[in-house]
Amino acid sequence: MKALWSFFIHSILILFIYLWCHTTVSGLLQNETDGLALIAFKDGITHDSLGMLSFWNKAIHFCHWIGVSCSRRHVQRVVAINLSSYGLVGSLSPHIGNLTFLRTVILQNNSFHSEIPPQIGRLFHLRVLVLSNNSFGGEVPTNLSHCLNLKVLNLINNKLIGKIPEELGSLSTLQTLGLSINNLTGKIPASIGNMSSLITLSAGDNHLEGRIPGELGRIAIVEFIQLSYNKLAGTIPSSLYNLSSLDYIDIASNQLEGRIHPDIGVFLPHPTGLFVSENKFTGPVPGSLSNASGLIYIHFADNTFTGSVPQDLGRLQNLQIINMSGNRLGSTEGDHDLDFITSLVNCTKLKILVFEDNSLKASLVSSSITNLSTQINWISLGINEIHGTIPFGIENLVNLTFLSLKSNQLTDTIPTSMGNLHEMRALVLGRKKLSGTIPLSLGNLTLLNYLYLYDNNLSGEIPSTLASPTLIDVILSNNNLTGSIPKELVDISSGVLVFNLSGNALTGSLPLELGNLINVADLDVSHNRLSGSLPNSLGKCVVMEDLRLDGNFFEEEIPESLQSLGGLEYIDLSPNKFAGRIPEYLGELPFLTYLNLSFNQLEREVFTVGAFRNTTIVSVEGNYGLCGGIPELNLSICPTYSTNKDLAVKIVIPVISIAASCFILLAIFFIIRHWKSKFNVSSPELYNSQFQRVSYPDLHKATGGFSESNIIGTESYGCVYKGVLLEQDRIAIAVKVLNLQQKGASKSFMPECKALRRICHRNLVQTLSACSSLDFKGNGFKALVFELMPQGS
Repeated sequence: MKALWSFFIHSILILFIYLWCHTTVSGLLQNETDGLALIAFKDGITHDSLGMLSFWNKAIHFCHWIGVSCSRRHVQRVVAINLSSYGLVGSLSPHIGNLTFLRTVILQNNSFHSEIPPQIGRLFHLRVLVLSNNSFGGEVPTNLSHCLNLKVLNLINNKLIGKIPEELGSLSTLQTLGLSINNLTGKIPASIGNMSSLITLSAGDNHLEGRIPGELGRIAIVEFIQLSYNKLAGTIPSSLYNLSSLDYIDIASNQLEGRIHPDIGVFLPHPTGLFVSENKFTGPVPGSLSNASGLIYIHFADNTFTGSVPQDLGRLQNLQIINMSGNRLGSTEGDHDLDFITSLVNCTKLKILVFEDNSLKASLVSSSITNLSTQINWISLGINEIHGTIPFGIENLVNLTFLSLKSNQLTDTIPTSMGNLHEMRALVLGRKKLSGTIPLSLGNLTLLNYLYLYDNNLSGEIPSTLASPTLIDVILSNNNLTGSIPKELVDISSGVLVFNLSGNALTGSLPLELGNLINVADLDVSHNRLSGSLPNSLGKCVVMEDLRLDGNFFEEEIPESLQSLGGLEYIDLSPNKFAGRIPEYLGELPFLTYLNLSFNQLEREVFTVGAFRNTTIVSVEGNYGLCGGIPELNLSICPTYSTNKDLAVKIVIPVISIAASCFILLAIFFIIRHWKSKFNVSSPELYNSQFQRVSYPDLHKATGGFSESNIIGTESYGCVYKGVLLEQDRIAIAVKVLNLQQKGASKSFMPECKALRRICHRNLVQTLSACSSLDFKGNGFKALVFELMPQGS
């Protein structure tokens, strides 16, 4: 008996030693397997910007490597890898499938590429797989369905292609499925309705098509559904209205149609966000929305909703954003179209109100817009039929940063109180019937980025106070603004990208400070009355793409400094008074698609390089001094000159011709002098002196502006005025002004001058001078100036 007991004890001891050794050896082998798998993982990394994996070496046990966690229960077995946001570049090694105890893999916010290795399907303990914000390609591995313990699968923002695997429907424990921002195609699998534990479904921004599967209505606990930016069609499945736990639904930017269920606010009482924008929904906006008391975001924009806006939305105490732009909202009468704003006064958290591009017709003054929450920072009511005036009290909305009332029927002036909206970033008041001047108080909007006052009836000068270093777009086009362009406006507004003052009555020249708009892409001052030469400082605007100066009176040559504007795509300099030769560099601008130089005073040969070879790009008509160019421009042939090799033709002959001309002129001079001395019978005092030089301003001043009270005679070719030359020792004169509108008057001027120059008689008054010039209006002016004989005949 004793021997039997001893044998039993001995056997148990041997069995224990065997099992211990087996477990130890097995553990050591598995330990080595996990270590090798991690080394293979590291080998797949081609770039480690932060150098974090440099600590993955033999000097440190892999359980202590950065981002690696091991199990406490299973010694030296890797259970988690978390390398989020480490700047890693490379591919994910298939050896990750050997880490069979892995429960968590988080590699988000890196630059992994290539395919997701299918070996991940061997990780039966895996619960969390987060590979978002990388560049993984290929298809979603089908065998991920083997990871039956998976709770989080996040593959958002990669480059995955193909269909969503039907097999994923077997993941009954999955709580989060993230597939958004990829290139997935096909239909949404109906099997997703089997994911009974699913709380979050995100598959937006792909290329999914077909209908929304009604099986989704079986996921009773789902709270978040995001399917926006796909190609989904059909209607909203009625089963989705049964998801009473739904907190957020985003089906925007698809091709869905039909009506929103009128009782949506009853069936879905708890959503915080409802996004159905950019679809084909029709019918009225459901009045039951006010029952969904938790709503924070309502986005119904860009559909075809009709009828009135529900007037009890003020019950949504948590409402922050409501966007119903781009519909057909509004009633036939229109008197109460803005009554919903009165209700929204109760929404004290409201920040954004957008009803642009509808058919709202009521008076803005009769609305309660000025009583909205002071938290509101965005109001957009443009492109409607709202009438009345901009209400006083708008300054109460002290946090307003964006205000758009464009394309309505508002009249009267811009309230000066708008200058008190110190948080304003964008003021959009274009395409209305506003009149008066631009308030100086708008200069108080020191944070203003966008100023749009185009297509109104605004008058007066542009206030220099508008200048601000924060301005990005300034569009004051198509008004009745006068005066010059304030240099202050362009001096400190260096951040301006769009500067448009076209279609006004501005005068003067372009300020030299215009070159300070170093970031301007579009410069448009067309159809004004600007003049002078273009400042060379324009060459500093090196990012300019669009230059429109047409319909002004600019003159002189096109400056060479424009050559530095290599990004120009559109240039219009017609019609102006530009002169000289067309610069060759204009044809060499690499991005040029339009160049209009028509109706100027340009001359000489047109180049045949670059853009000048394409008539669809270049227009030069109306420049009668131009020649050459490609035949399609229909210009005259430029004069040609002989190309003899010797210099006789080029230099000697012209010199001889000039010398001969001078000799002939000198001979004529002496002949005339001799003839005068022979036949001159007049008094030496008159013909030994030259005619006095008299200008149009001198005669204008001498005759009191050619006053009717100074007329002393009239004839068929004009009138005779008396006057006094103040600049010529107060000489009394008679001025015969020719009426150039009279036929033959202009032709008689030179013969009469020649005759009076040669004839002298004691009964004829002395001829003092003649004037051929332009008057102050640019019209032709010709006059003869005689000595006045007040008492004579």
